[in-house]
Amino acid sequence: MSGGAAETRTIRVQIPYHLRSLAQVSGELRLEVSGQVTLRAVLDALEVRYPMLAGTIRDHATGERRPFLRFFACEEDLSLQSPETPLPDAVAAGREPLLIIGAIAGG
Repeated sequence: MSGGAAETRTIRVQIPYHLRSLAQVSGELRLEVSGQVTLRAVLDALEVRYPMLAGTIRDHATGERRPFLRFFACEEDLSLQSPETPLPDAVAAGREPLLIIGAIAGG
């Protein structure tokens, strides 16, 4: 990936139904992200654009991912990656979405 902090990219994001309902949106979201496209940068942009989602995907105080949410990009689970890790080029270029998926627990 090339570019400096001034470069802005349009990132595609898919969020679970309950979060789409909370944000009053439908379908895939498109967010403008400046600089390096990392998970943190995308989540920051998501919370700025949709402030009602702040605290629903990551904890307000710690910034840690909420337990029952997972992050996927290009068929790769990014949930345990550092939030500063650059997202795959296909996501940064807008060809593939970042998926935020609600995990299912039970027995």
